[in-house]
Amino acid sequence: MNATYSLGDIIGYIWGKMSERISIPVVNARDKQAYFGALDYKTKEFLTHTANKGNSENTIVFLEYLRSQRPGAKLLIIWDGASYHRSQQIKDYLDSLNTNLDKEEWLITCVRVAFRRKDLPRMHLNKIQ
Repeated sequence: MNATYSLGDIIGYIWGKMSERISIPVVNARDKQAYFGALDYKTKEFLTHTANKGNSENTIVFLEYLRSQRPGAKLLIIWDGASYHRSQQIKDYLDSLNTNLDKEEWLITCVRVAFRRKDLPRMHLNKIQ
């Protein structure tokens, strides 16, 4: 998940259960904020990270944060088609992690999900118990 809000935004899009209200505290209403998040499907824990903007550098910081939270785990990241998800900087980062590893052994595997932004309000996580 990632979402970006700036001053003046009244409604934005975010991942979550449609049946639950999601509140996001605004740290500094004058600055743009980006939120990165990931669901650990096994533990049902939702991990979040804030950044000043969504870009390749902050995406790598978030991926490193996820690795620090799940040491030794192989991570599967499912994300949208944001340009910074597909950047050369991200490709180089993933290559540096997964060099000399068979695909089944990659430390981080990223899969892009193709959907349109207008579909976001209708999308929700499957029931997680």
